Amino acid sequence: MIAHKSNKIDNFWLELKRRKVLRVTATYAATAYIIVEAINNLIVPLHLPGWIATIVVLLLMIGLPIVVILSWFYDFTPKGIKKIESLEESEKKESLSKPVKRRLRPIYVLNAILIIAVIVLAYPRIFNRNELKNLRSADGRISVAVMPFQNMTNDTTWNIWQAGIQNELIASLTNSEEIKVRQTETINSALQSKGLTNYASLIPSVASSVSQKLDANVFVYGSIKQVGATVRLNAQLINSKTEEAFKSFQIDGTYENILHITDSLSVMVKNSLIISKLEKELPLYLQYNPSTTSSEAYRYYLYGENARRKRDYPTARNMFSQALAIDSNFNVATLMLSVACINQGEYEEGRKWGLKAYEKRDQMPLRLKILTNNNHAFFFETPFEEIKYLRQLLEIDDKFPGTFYDIGLCYYDIDQYDKAIPEFEKALELYHKLDSKPWWIFDYAMLGNAYHKTGKYKKERKLYKKADKDFPDDPLIFYQKAILSLTEGDTITANTYIKKYISIRRDNSWSEAAIARNLGWAYTNAAMFDKAEEFFRRAISLEPDKPWWIYYLAWFLIDRDRNIDEGMVLIDKALKINPDNYLYLGTKGWGLYKQGYYQDAFKFLQKSDSLKPVYVHAIYLHLEAAKKAYTRSF
Repeated sequence: MIAHKSNKIDNFWLELKRRKVLRVTATYAATAYIIVEAINNLIVPLHLPGWIATIVVLLLMIGLPIVVILSWFYDFTPKGIKKIESLEESEKKESLSKPVKRRLRPIYVLNAILIIAVIVLAYPRIFNRNELKNLRSADGRISVAVMPFQNMTNDTTWNIWQAGIQNELIASLTNSEEIKVRQTETINSALQSKGLTNYASLIPSVASSVSQKLDANVFVYGSIKQVGATVRLNAQLINSKTEEAFKSFQIDGTYENILHITDSLSVMVKNSLIISKLEKELPLYLQYNPSTTSSEAYRYYLYGENARRKRDYPTARNMFSQALAIDSNFNVATLMLSVACINQGEYEEGRKWGLKAYEKRDQMPLRLKILTNNNHAFFFETPFEEIKYLRQLLEIDDKFPGTFYDIGLCYYDIDQYDKAIPEFEKALELYHKLDSKPWWIFDYAMLGNAYHKTGKYKKERKLYKKADKDFPDDPLIFYQKAILSLTEGDTITANTYIKKYISIRRDNSWSEAAIARNLGWAYTNAAMFDKAEEFFRRAISLEPDKPWWIYYLAWFLIDRDRNIDEGMVLIDKALKINPDNYLYLGTKGWGLYKQGYYQDAFKFLQKSDSLKPVYVHAIYLHLEAAKKAYTRSF
């Protein structure tokens, strides 16, 4: 019985091979892989929608069983498609036919081409040659072996410094928590075990072998040279597995200050290793060469970025400031300090730091220079100039999600929501391709707002489900879900979200007035104006002396034509407290325009425009309307 089953399996396997089913399946799979890779590589340059790749994959999957079934019954020959004969008929013909010499058939050439193509496409995915990717040991630290420096001076008096510089570097690196350094005796014993006593003959392949034996992912390979009175120390950081150098150092001095230049070299090597390790804490799409050689400054910069991602802007500003206190030429920290101020709404402070960065733009690498120009445009130009600079960034790197997000934000700020949506969507698509969650919640929130503004409620609801997975229990998503539910008339669900939102904000020490103001905007966005007014008034009742709460109610009453006269009384009250606030002046001008006082409206709006720290689209539109009305009145 068992033998009978075995024969059946053997016969079925032989039949698969005779009918070339396995060969056809392999050819189909290889061709499908090449098609998928080609589609993925063409989507971005041809601006194709992302769903095309999904459709192609589904079609190829559906096609596989069809091809397998057809290959069982039919054979594609140079003479056309023929039905495959049964095993008995085939054996009869083979017994009658003469033996034929094997020839090189086109199918063999095609299969060879397909195999080569698959290897070429798959190689970069399988063998990712990122020198910095695998430098860390199992405990997360970078393991390093420092080789004795080679004396290349032809002066034997320098031999003592071969091990001397090695010792200094090891002592410096040992003091770092991020680095696991092999000690001198261990390294030199391993070298001697290979019969190497003359360090001048130490070559990278031997150093690599020793480093791997000591489980060191990186080794430092250096030399001492001398020209006249000038001494030069060269060093390289080399990946012990690939023997590829990923960082080089050079420092000059004299014999008298050899300890000083050795210390300087130690600091350079140490900082470079620590920064390469710290940089791994950033997502892949944010990793680029930092503009500082100080690992401590870079560490504070990372703290700042982490705080900014969590919307803790005061801490972010503090961390960026500390980075600059260590390295005042750390231009990235200067720029990000400006950005953190913008995030917090502290535009005057942000403009100050933005100008400091702008002054040094000619000393910056191209990408940082464009970012600095974009920051400058935010304060002194319009979103159209910002978009121009951001498009320049895409020419350098079109795989960075943040650039698409920023372009979307520019379009959103000028009310061009239909143009903002594809940019926000592209940012999220790139995060998905990187197998990474978005950097911060606003990647979801701003796209959700744009969907809401354009009535795409189904897409908005689907988006928030994704946001819940990446940012569970985020108050901003509860807030926007509440607006969506209110807009669709589902007040029960909306109230559930509002309760969760209020609870989190109270836990975060928000004032009751600030919460009431935000709920006022929520009901405004849901077009429930009676409820909105109720909450704006509640904010004033909670903190009656705060001009901000007065301003928000005044703006609401005037802009929504709820009660323009009361709104004007309220904004005058706010202006008495702060007469040069550009938002208060703009609100007063907008109210005068609605009352038909076009000349006075133009004056207030013009003053508001001159005092605004950044471009405000509403002020621009209102000023243009007042200007036209004022001109027509003559």
